[in-house]
Amino acid sequence: MSLTGAERDRIRWHCRRGMLELDLVLSAFIAEHLDGLEPRQLNAFRVLLECPDPELLNLIMGHQDPAGTEACEMVALLRGVKTTIAA
Repeated sequence: MSLTGAERDRIRWHCRRGMLELDLVLSAFIAEHLDGLEPRQLNAFRVLLECPDPELLNLIMGHQDPAGTEACEMVALLRGVKTTIAA
């Protein structure tokens, strides 16, 4: 999907969270997957970004299961993201 610069910036801004763990996963995810998301996947990702930090972290860590097929697909992609922590 082709996103405008403003849409990409808005998504990046929503990926900035209060938890370092989420920041790392979400920034790696958008770097790896954002440009290749289909419209339905992008909508599901935006819905996930509306979750409070603890809930989103629980979904990514597998402590909670997402509701809906699109949400399950997006959480699976998020769980598969490889992150690196600079020392």
